[in-house]
Amino acid sequence: MTTVKPHIPISAEERRSIIDDLRRPGIDRLLARGYSVDGLLEEVDDARLAGPDGVPLDTWREHYPYDELMARSEYEPIKRQLQIELLKVQDWIGETGQRLVVLFEGRDAAGKGGTIKRFTEHLNPRGAPVVALGVPTTKEAGQWYFQRYVAHLPTAGEIVLFDRSWYNRAVVEPVMGFCTAEQNESFLLHVPEFERMLVESGTRLIKLWFSVTPSEQLARFTVRRIDPVRQWKLSPMDLASLDRWDDYTDAKDSMFRRTHTTHAPWTVVQANDKKRARIETMRYVLNLLDYPGKDIDIVGEPDPLVIAPARTSIV
Repeated sequence: MTTVKPHIPISAEERRSIIDDLRRPGIDRLLARGYSVDGLLEEVDDARLAGPDGVPLDTWREHYPYDELMARSEYEPIKRQLQIELLKVQDWIGETGQRLVVLFEGRDAAGKGGTIKRFTEHLNPRGAPVVALGVPTTKEAGQWYFQRYVAHLPTAGEIVLFDRSWYNRAVVEPVMGFCTAEQNESFLLHVPEFERMLVESGTRLIKLWFSVTPSEQLARFTVRRIDPVRQWKLSPMDLASLDRWDDYTDAKDSMFRRTHTTHAPWTVVQANDKKRARIETMRYVLNLLDYPGKDIDIVGEPDPLVIAPARTSIV
């Protein structure tokens, strides 16, 4: 482990060229540059972008506190043990009639979906649904903003994981022009009280922000474009966000200042290393819950270099 320092593996000129090529139809220009996808078939979610020499780019090193990525040989057994602990949590939630909500928010391509997939991999889906809402319908657009999210909150004995949540109104919508400044301000003013009501009514609420750095995000977007099994994951919204990095940062920092409360705090996951981010997120959630049969030796403590309370930052 070394001191965290900037690491810029893609020059500003090359970054601009890659973005331009990502926005053109097809992948010919990117392939002509010599870019390819590095990774075994079983690592489809963790494949990395390789340069013209065939060597994976080390974009993950940008502002990251570790010198090496977590190895799959280390990751797999730890993941299985933590997933067994999550099954204990689901049994406990079901038997005691509690309600648990986990919000997964963050930058595009920061690994939210992959982490949710590992959380739910062995859980009973009937008791742990994943909510990923699309564009509001005309009817939903005319409702109270929180209304369509309230409809998906857990009943007694249920865990609900939100793949993006009501916090669209805090970051994505204002940055992309999908809401007015007045609507954004109203949301930031009222969401702490909305969450206070949830918590005081007995709902456990965990809010996670997945952070990724500019070069690593661009590398992941490029992999999505040139890998046939992932092209569906690259949306026009993703590409538009590349020119709005600072705007997203400002919106995220404002959200943290206004909605990082004692009853519903934000926790940031440094996610340039996907495997390490998944493991430490599981550990963090498990540490928050006092369930019977917890194996303290397995759960351990979340790594403070990867998991930390919300703060304003460059990512």
